[in-house]
Amino acid sequence: MSLVAPHGGKLVNRVLEGPALENAKQQVPHLKSLALSEREQCDLEMIAIGAFSPLTGFNGQADFQRICREMRLADGTVWPIPVTLSPPDDMAATIRVGDKLALKDDAGRALAVMTVSEKYPHDKALETPNVYRTQDPAHPGVAAVQAQGNWCLAGDIDVICPNYEPEFPDFRLPPAKTRQAFAARGWSTVAAFQTRNPIHRAHEYLTKCALEITDGLLIHPLVGQTKSDDIPADVRMECYRVLIDNYYNKARTMLSVMPLAMRYAGPREAILHALIRKNYGVTHFIVGRDHAGVGNYYGTYDAQKIFDEFDLEKDIGITPLKFEHSSWCNTCEGMVSAKTCPHGPETKVFLSGTKVRDMLRAGQRPPMEFSRPEVADILIRWAKSA
Repeated sequence: MSLVAPHGGKLVNRVLEGPALENAKQQVPHLKSLALSEREQCDLEMIAIGAFSPLTGFNGQADFQRICREMRLADGTVWPIPVTLSPPDDMAATIRVGDKLALKDDAGRALAVMTVSEKYPHDKALETPNVYRTQDPAHPGVAAVQAQGNWCLAGDIDVICPNYEPEFPDFRLPPAKTRQAFAARGWSTVAAFQTRNPIHRAHEYLTKCALEITDGLLIHPLVGQTKSDDIPADVRMECYRVLIDNYYNKARTMLSVMPLAMRYAGPREAILHALIRKNYGVTHFIVGRDHAGVGNYYGTYDAQKIFDEFDLEKDIGITPLKFEHSSWCNTCEGMVSAKTCPHGPETKVFLSGTKVRDMLRAGQRPPMEFSRPEVADILIRWAKSA
């Protein structure tokens, strides 16, 4: 049994071991230090463990420009969103090509050593309208880019430690480990579900439909940087675990977390999420309504349509599973979509996010047709304490 090849053909591993690790540690006190932002720390971990394969470091200028314009690296490999290292301008002014830097976390601990191979202007006017389809500063992805410095540094990273205090270490499997787990379970086809929210009945329906056509299901929540009003990762993880314990076939379902920072880039981020999952050994990727979207910046199914711009076999190498909006139909007495149900909206159980939050804060469970009671109870405890 062979698993799907990583993006670019080889799984990257930039985490040092043995003498190379000790040598890097000894260099750190003598190097210029650069503290990374929260997003840059997430990106460093993703590069280190191979989740961003084929990237071996932060993007150079040729890659940056072609990614923004064509969703490809300079060598033609599909890559939809730049992965940049943009220090504050005052710090960037002190750095030259050839400098060796110690990249550090918030606590001043050395994450990696990087030799600067390029220093180039951060063309935000090229990045934001192409990647995010807007230059509105209210868009969280645009705001994050605008908050970055005006210079980018490129170079391969040699990683001392990807993360000194990883959340959910028992579930934080790098791509090499998920691939081993899939092989051990005899799964050659695996569907992945990307989420930064609790799983409600509609999501459960999509994941189980995907599992019907694959050997296994990877529920793969994002636990890197998200918006301040998103539900905290620890609350979401409790929801995922209770749901799997009670409503999924554990022999066919696996839970692991991914340390990616959200960009909220809609269609382009759907491509990124798919390529990352291919690196984890996944063959099928669920793309639902408004995948990785925010506000009204993207069309409802734009994140599905963007896959049509590529040769899936040659360029992407993972099968997108395009699902329409699902809900409970009282007449059908089950979960449905527009493809499967002939009845009108008056038969559906629809709840707005605002309505759900109001119910949770009041200690009221949303209807069973919307959310499993065990999940609702966890969210009620969180909402009442928030």
